[in-house]
Amino acid sequence: MLKVQKLNQFYGESHTLWDLELDVPKGQCTCVMGRNGVGKTTLMKCVMGEESVKSGQLLFDGDIDLTRRRVEDRSRLGVGYVPQGRQIFPLLTVEENLRTGLAARKDGSRQIPERIYNLFPVLKEMKNRRGGDLSGGQQQQLAIGRALVIEPRLLILDEPGEGIQPNIVAQIGEVIRKLIEEDGLTVLLVEQKLPFARKYADRFAIMDRGRRVAEGGIAELSDDLIKKHLTV
Repeated sequence: MLKVQKLNQFYGESHTLWDLELDVPKGQCTCVMGRNGVGKTTLMKCVMGEESVKSGQLLFDGDIDLTRRRVEDRSRLGVGYVPQGRQIFPLLTVEENLRTGLAARKDGSRQIPERIYNLFPVLKEMKNRRGGDLSGGQQQQLAIGRALVIEPRLLILDEPGEGIQPNIVAQIGEVIRKLIEEDGLTVLLVEQKLPFARKYADRFAIMDRGRRVAEGGIAELSDDLIKKHLTV
């Protein structure tokens, strides 16, 4: 579904991503892992178009080159994005937050898919409540729901479990698997929590200093790799 080829990115004079390559197979969850500051979030922003790249390619669904496309074009092609920190609109209601995603729907629909409320019933219960009044876990569900409004083919999640209660983290994991298995969704995930990755991801890729240093099926995530690249 997504192929990252020899991607290079800079912040000023700082070379952040180095000839990075990554394959994200269709209908699976690929978890990008690594210590803080290795470039995981930068990679997600490059895929979504929030950061420009110096060189390399981002190929989507076979031969669609995303590399120079605008963020809104990527959304219309079917790329959904839940950034680190959620970035919901705190003064808008839950329903209004969800409606902000509708502008990127390819079919022009202005209806929130009922599927969103089925996946996250709390959003229906609180649809008239302001986003800023929700708990952290509820805000994360709202952020994911907003990304799902466009009915994406690729969903990017940057640390969806960060700072929220364990039961909501587990619910998010179950929703990810449900979307993969029932809808054929492809998920690209950044996650630091090993138990979450091992339970819900199909594949892993480890980054270190802006490079991909290991990848494989989640069962291949060995103790040696964890000790070498993930432990602090």
